[in-house]
Amino acid sequence: MLRGFLAAISTLTFLSLGALAQDDHWPYMTLLTAPFTPPQLEVKKTGLTDPGYIFIGPRGNQPSGVAALIYDDDGNLVYQGPPDVSANFKVQRVFNQNVVTFWAGEMMFLGFGYGTVHILDNTYTEIYTVVLTGNFISPDGLPRDSYIDLHESHVTKRNTLLVTAYNVTQFDLTPIGGGVDQYMLDSLFFEIDIATNEIVYSWSALEHIQEIPLEQSKQDLVDEYGTLEMPWDGYHINSVELVDEGYIISLRHYWSSYYIHTNGTVMWRLSGEKGVGDFEIDDDAVFSWQHDIRVRNQTNDGMIMDLFNNANRPLETTAPTTGLSLAVDLVNRKVTTLRSLNDEDDVIHAISQGNYQLMSEQTNHVFMSYGSTSKVKEFDANNNVVLTAQFGDEGAVASYRGYKCQWKATPAWKPAVVVERNLNSATVLMSWNGATEYDNWAIYTASSLESTDHTFITSVKRTGFETAADVHNLRSPYFQVVARKGNIPLSSIIVPVS
Repeated sequence: MLRGFLAAISTLTFLSLGALAQDDHWPYMTLLTAPFTPPQLEVKKTGLTDPGYIFIGPRGNQPSGVAALIYDDDGNLVYQGPPDVSANFKVQRVFNQNVVTFWAGEMMFLGFGYGTVHILDNTYTEIYTVVLTGNFISPDGLPRDSYIDLHESHVTKRNTLLVTAYNVTQFDLTPIGGGVDQYMLDSLFFEIDIATNEIVYSWSALEHIQEIPLEQSKQDLVDEYGTLEMPWDGYHINSVELVDEGYIISLRHYWSSYYIHTNGTVMWRLSGEKGVGDFEIDDDAVFSWQHDIRVRNQTNDGMIMDLFNNANRPLETTAPTTGLSLAVDLVNRKVTTLRSLNDEDDVIHAISQGNYQLMSEQTNHVFMSYGSTSKVKEFDANNNVVLTAQFGDEGAVASYRGYKCQWKATPAWKPAVVVERNLNSATVLMSWNGATEYDNWAIYTASSLESTDHTFITSVKRTGFETAADVHNLRSPYFQVVARKGNIPLSSIIVPVS
């Protein structure tokens, strides 16, 4: 049974590129104007949704579909990024401007990664690149250019980036039945200045072994683990949140959040297991194997804590995966459930990954990505599902997190155009990867690539990612194709007719 569990961990929990499932049944887009074959996003709406685009980073499908992807909530592709394994693709705010951020790098089969965080402006120009260097040890012994882990890349209000990292460390594991000189993964987090890449804060779980004893980990140590190549992952940090006088972290393998003071001290533990930690929790606040702990409305007396409650891991189906919003009473050390989100018509058991996103405090809509299950859902203020979208066969495709964000972008690059000529007519196919602000295309004749003397032929409404227009009675050797918002031109390109 243990060997079966380990196999499930390396294939299901992570769904890395090293263990790609052949997802032959799911439909993929075929485009003429771009070398993309992203998965079709199948969308079902059952109510009024909040505005925004869907941001995902699928893994497990064919390599050409592995990239940071944006769709509208009708399922139309809006943007495909470079073909890199990505995570945490979303809109954040840096130096008072909206940007898109994502982690890209190498995902290890052990359930963490090494990579870089990319920050792009609204033209998709990279304006900051955040890396983490240092004396890290990897399971394969190879050095990396950057050691930022895939689990977290969260921008703070002080224009810093919170990231996680994993370091192979030789340690005495006799308290949990291991050897005196075995190997485990230390869970670390860093706060990095975005403009300078300077580390402004760092914290190591192993440096606080007295406050977070190894014996409290829910992750068993078995024979296959404890070596340099297969270190034991006792902690598994997967989110970091900046709060007053410190940080809130999530340790998945402890079923807990911890408040870390700026001096490094562990101030309290909020466990999802009744009778454990420093808080009394109600029956609906029970959680396990969680991800994406976020804090809002913090005061001296309390806070609201949102989290994605996996409640499962491979070969262990405990309960349906839920999204939880908890009122945390810091004075009386009590936790009361405010919301528990679950689609009773589509019960999901997400064995890993996932997130909970409060989209707006005005509408109280929540967007949830189900991580290892290839679905995202939007819930309204009454906890009703108003949108479900799927991007791959269940069990074959994952997205570490998924978000719904408002976003406006006008790419630095020009539109792409393909002309299919047929005697005296042609079909003009047009797309503009990543553009959100245009709504129609105008086509003009042009006598040369440098021509400024153009004659209007036709205009067509934007339809999805790629729009087609039929043109007849061709008399000029070139077309000028213009992406417009109403009658306002945003970008144009001149292409030959044949």
